[in-house]
Amino acid sequence: MPRPEEPVGEIDWSLTTWEGSRREQLRRWSELSLREILLAQEEMQELAEKLGHVDLSEIARSITPRPQDPR
Repeated sequence: MPRPEEPVGEIDWSLTTWEGSRREQLRRWSELSLREILLAQEEMQELAEKLGHVDLSEIARSITPRPQDPR
Protein backbone atom coordinates (compact mmCIF):
# COMPACT_ATOMS: atom_id res chain seq x y z
CA MET A 1 0.00 0.00 0.00
CA PRO A 2 1.53 3.34 -0.99
CA ARG A 3 2.28 5.82 1.73
CA PRO A 4 1.03 9.39 1.53
CA GLU A 5 3.74 11.87 0.65
CA GLU A 6 2.58 14.41 3.23
CA PRO A 7 1.98 13.56 6.88
CA VAL A 8 -1.68 13.14 7.74
CA GLY A 9 -1.41 15.27 10.85
CA GLU A 10 -3.04 14.86 14.22
CA ILE A 11 -5.71 12.19 14.62
CA ASP A 12 -8.96 13.34 16.19
CA TRP A 13 -9.50 10.38 18.51
CA SER A 14 -13.01 11.58 19.42
CA LEU A 15 -14.10 10.45 15.94
CA THR A 16 -13.00 6.87 16.60
CA THR A 17 -15.92 6.07 18.91
CA TRP A 18 -19.38 5.02 17.72
CA GLU A 19 -20.79 8.30 18.98
CA GLY A 20 -17.99 10.36 17.44
CA SER A 21 -18.32 8.57 14.12
CA ARG A 22 -22.07 9.17 14.04
CA ARG A 23 -21.56 12.85 14.90
CA GLU A 24 -19.06 13.19 12.05
CA GLN A 25 -21.45 11.51 9.59
CA LEU A 26 -24.21 13.93 10.56
CA ARG A 27 -21.83 16.88 10.27
CA ARG A 28 -20.77 15.86 6.75
CA TRP A 29 -24.35 15.19 5.59
CA SER A 30 -25.46 18.56 6.95
CA GLU A 31 -22.94 20.28 4.65
CA LEU A 32 -24.47 18.72 1.50
CA SER A 33 -27.01 20.53 -0.65
CA LEU A 34 -30.43 18.96 -1.19
CA ARG A 35 -29.34 17.95 -4.70
CA GLU A 36 -26.22 16.22 -3.38
CA ILE A 37 -28.25 14.37 -0.75
CA LEU A 38 -30.74 13.13 -3.35
CA LEU A 39 -27.93 12.00 -5.66
CA ALA A 40 -26.23 10.14 -2.81
CA GLN A 41 -29.49 8.40 -1.85
CA GLU A 42 -30.07 7.37 -5.48
CA GLU A 43 -26.55 5.92 -5.66
CA MET A 44 -27.08 4.04 -2.40
CA GLN A 45 -30.38 2.64 -3.70
CA GLU A 46 -28.70 1.44 -6.92
CA LEU A 47 -25.93 -0.23 -4.92
CA ALA A 48 -28.45 -1.89 -2.58
CA GLU A 49 -30.38 -3.25 -5.56
CA LYS A 50 -27.19 -4.65 -7.12
CA LEU A 51 -26.07 -6.23 -3.86
CA GLY A 52 -29.57 -7.65 -3.30
CA HIS A 53 -29.10 -9.87 -6.33
CA VAL A 54 -25.70 -11.24 -5.27
CA ASP A 55 -25.63 -14.94 -4.36
CA LEU A 56 -23.57 -14.89 -1.16
CA SER A 57 -23.31 -18.69 -1.02
CA GLU A 58 -21.50 -18.66 -4.38
CA ILE A 59 -19.05 -16.04 -3.09
CA ALA A 60 -18.46 -18.06 0.07
CA ARG A 61 -17.71 -21.19 -1.97
CA SER A 62 -15.26 -19.29 -4.14
CA ILE A 63 -13.19 -18.05 -1.17
CA THR A 64 -13.40 -21.16 1.04
CA PRO A 65 -10.17 -23.18 0.89
CA ARG A 66 -10.68 -26.64 -0.58
CA PRO A 67 -8.95 -29.69 0.91
CA GLN A 68 -5.93 -30.73 -1.10
CA ASP A 69 -5.75 -34.12 -2.82
CA PRO A 70 -3.53 -36.37 -0.62
CA ARG A 71 -1.59 -37.89 -3.57
